[in-house]
Amino acid sequence: MVENPLFEKYGQTIENGKVIFREGDLGDRMYIIQDGAVRISKNIDGREYKLAELTKGEFLGEMAIVSRIRRTATATAVGSVQLLAFDRAGFQGMIEKNAKIAMNVIDRLCKRLQRTNSQLQDLVRQNVRSHIALILYYKFIEKPNEEPSLSRDRAVEDIARHLGVPAATVSTAITELVDAGVIHLQGNALRIKNRDSITALAEQLGG
Repeated sequence: MVENPLFEKYGQTIENGKVIFREGDLGDRMYIIQDGAVRISKNIDGREYKLAELTKGEFLGEMAIVSRIRRTATATAVGSVQLLAFDRAGFQGMIEKNAKIAMNVIDRLCKRLQRTNSQLQDLVRQNVRSHIALILYYKFIEKPNEEPSLSRDRAVEDIARHLGVPAATVSTAITELVDAGVIHLQGNALRIKNRDSITALAEQLGG
């Protein structure tokens, strides 16, 4: 890397695969990527989901020093990464001296919050849909006959009560599974259409 007084003072080199910080950790540093990439991920129901991959010029960990909250996600180096690391005082000093940097931070924060909220909503929907598929799978395999069927209305009611979600959410998820060709709906009767697909969904959650 070209000699850089800022990097000499605040720089860090993180090797591939090393965790920069973990979700739930207390934090006292924010980071600006000078070279390389960082994967941002979040744990939802015991599974790790990738939220973003940040590259040169992006920053991370800022909420820990702006709002002094615990880390809301995990950051992991993708390849060798060079970072600038600032504590709260260093960050304040940097933005006080440069209004352009301050506005850039605010702009990026707003965009990131919008993007993250959208991603989390999608992940929650996917997670609920997968749990619904898992419950349907077990309901089907419990049936003794060769071509088991379930009452759609009864299934919606039972699953909604089991997961504590609105019946409309379960109904929509079942419709999506029908549209995806995983299950078949005839009248009010649900049947397995693609056993491999519903088994795969069940294995993802059931281990």
